[in-house]
Amino acid sequence: MPELPEITALTDFLDEQLSGAQLTQLLLPSAFALKVADVPHESLIGRTVESVGRRGKFLVFEIAPAAEAREGEDSAEPLYLIVNFAKAGWLTFSDKQPGNDATAAGGYFAAQLGFSNNGSDFGITLTDVGTWKGLAIFIVREPEDVHGIAELGPDPLDPAFGLDEFSRFFTHRQQIKGILKNQKLMAGIGNAYSDEILHAAKLSPVAPASSLGPDAVERIFTSMQDILNGAVQEFSGKKPSELKPAKKASMRVHGRTGEPCPVCGDTVREVAFVGTSLQYCPTCQTNGEILARRGSSDD
Repeated sequence: MPELPEITALTDFLDEQLSGAQLTQLLLPSAFALKVADVPHESLIGRTVESVGRRGKFLVFEIAPAAEAREGEDSAEPLYLIVNFAKAGWLTFSDKQPGNDATAAGGYFAAQLGFSNNGSDFGITLTDVGTWKGLAIFIVREPEDVHGIAELGPDPLDPAFGLDEFSRFFTHRQQIKGILKNQKLMAGIGNAYSDEILHAAKLSPVAPASSLGPDAVERIFTSMQDILNGAVQEFSGKKPSELKPAKKASMRVHGRTGEPCPVCGDTVREVAFVGTSLQYCPTCQTNGEILARRGSSDD
């Protein structure tokens, strides 16, 4: 699942390419991916992209009012085209308009968008390679009209988000990996970076949050800041096609089951759950204990 660092790099790239561009095409081969449409999606054609940004793991296109808008019409107000990539969604970007066919290399696509900017054409294809198609598109008047955005907690890289606020999350028995992944507490961290943060902090992913002392909580906070900031800097300037490989290459334990831990050399282990898994190093994180399956990483 795309997480904060790669979504940040993606939005920076798209904002640079598409700010001021006219949306010339919006093809939805089926209505499945379009979850909310406050106005018909065809009404976005001809409008200008004001900016491309991020809310948590959501990609947010701000679309300017129509040039010929009259007061009181839907076209007289800005709209937001918002994408949630879910578990297996992503996009491809090209320097030409997309075709009008309903197939894409590798299988299903959720939407195709065409843009024109200062004489240059661009195309975006939103794809989903998962068995269960979770990629979702929303066309709304305000980002907070999307339920998932309205419930988001603070951004962990927001300068206003400090250790004191972070420490308030560690007052109950939810597992600490679940704390980091809970979008209502913090927006943008998922399965991969929660594994990486806890490995760097040398803490078990299944430890109850309330069992941690102040030093351990501060260690998680520092690791979180270091890893996310480092990944954002590493991915900056990369094209969309380069971001997933870059993320995979940067992982130290996530997705590395059976490989040696880069810190201590012990074998990276996995705990599988329904539809997901976590990776950890027994020596670095659990005092050598091999974890058993425990129902859900959010328990």
